[in-house]
Amino acid sequence: MSRKPIAICGAGGFGREVRWLIEDVSSQNEEWEFVGFFDDDSSPRRVDSRFYLGSPDALNDWAGRLAVVFAVGNPVVKRRMIRRVNNPSLSFPTLIHPTCCLGIPAGSIGEGSIICAGVVITVDVEIGKHVILNLGCTVGHDSVIGDYSALMPAVNVSGEVVIGEAVFLGTGASVANRVEIGRETVVGAGAAVVKSLPAYCTAVGVPAKPVKVHGQDQKAP
Repeated sequence: MSRKPIAICGAGGFGREVRWLIEDVSSQNEEWEFVGFFDDDSSPRRVDSRFYLGSPDALNDWAGRLAVVFAVGNPVVKRRMIRRVNNPSLSFPTLIHPTCCLGIPAGSIGEGSIICAGVVITVDVEIGKHVILNLGCTVGHDSVIGDYSALMPAVNVSGEVVIGEAVFLGTGASVANRVEIGRETVVGAGAAVVKSLPAYCTAVGVPAKPVKVHGQDQKAP
């Protein structure tokens, strides 16, 4: 079986980690052939120039079939980039590292999502499209992770949690049972969310409290 071409949009540190993830997946089933990066930086650091394929806008000019994953940590920026893509030849695969422990079918995870090494997802969990679960995250039973959301390394989400669209949870944050986090909210690293948070805010601390309210579709820090 020939390998399918795959590219990464985003050539920063996380993009290079996703390339590593792709290599680990392909070592198991030989599914993917990495072809390069798309990035706004025409000479991204630590990326061989042979693998630079152009800006994200060049995706719309790509001829032929190509799988693309968006390795962009900022959920709002990532969503904006994806919505600019209109090339019907592109597909958005879900990447799941072989070391993940899943209590749900892999096929139920939304398209374009990236599930990194060491992630544990238990039972009856819903994961939307273009979600990032970074290294070592855990998601408890009956929780919902909204489209485009990004959970940074070692985030712990308890059971029956609802996380809205394009939410950002910083490294080491934790979310208690039956908490809801509104869309486009940003939770700082190490924060403990023990009460529900509204949409469009930034919350930090233990327990997490909103410290800033921002408008719809604003850039997360």
